[in-house]
Amino acid sequence: MATGKRTYLVVIDDSEEARIALRFAARRAAKTGGAFEVLAIVEPQDFVQWGGVQAAIEEEQRLRIEGHVAASLGDLAGAVPLAEAAIMVRQGEPVAVVRELMGSRDDIAALVLGAAPTGDPGLLVAAFAGTDAGKLPCPLMIIPGGLSDERLEQLS
Repeated sequence: MATGKRTYLVVIDDSEEARIALRFAARRAAKTGGAFEVLAIVEPQDFVQWGGVQAAIEEEQRLRIEGHVAASLGDLAGAVPLAEAAIMVRQGEPVAVVRELMGSRDDIAALVLGAAPTGDPGLLVAAFAGTDAGKLPCPLMIIPGGLSDERLEQLS
């Protein structure tokens, strides 16, 4: 979705750090006159016998993600134009899906990822902040998962 605006691409899942990264991206977009897009990745099911079942699983995932985004941004509704948020659900291996999307778009100003506050920072953070860091076509913003709402507001 090329908008002509500075677009912050945030990758989310059900984790708290993803919620914080989403809130950061929404605030940044609002403050810079940009847009933000939400990418959720559904990893392929090991075995689905009927295509209709797969489609139902993907639609259920999309509805769950839309609900998650709405809940995460609910208290920002006055400050963040939610109509600017595009939600994409893609299926595949997470690193490959993000890499493919980033390679096909020139309007993405930053890739926004949430890092777990303890332990392993997460698959995408490890991949894109590691060996792929110098190959990205835009800056990578890693948002610490332990940030308070007040601190997040200060930083965004």
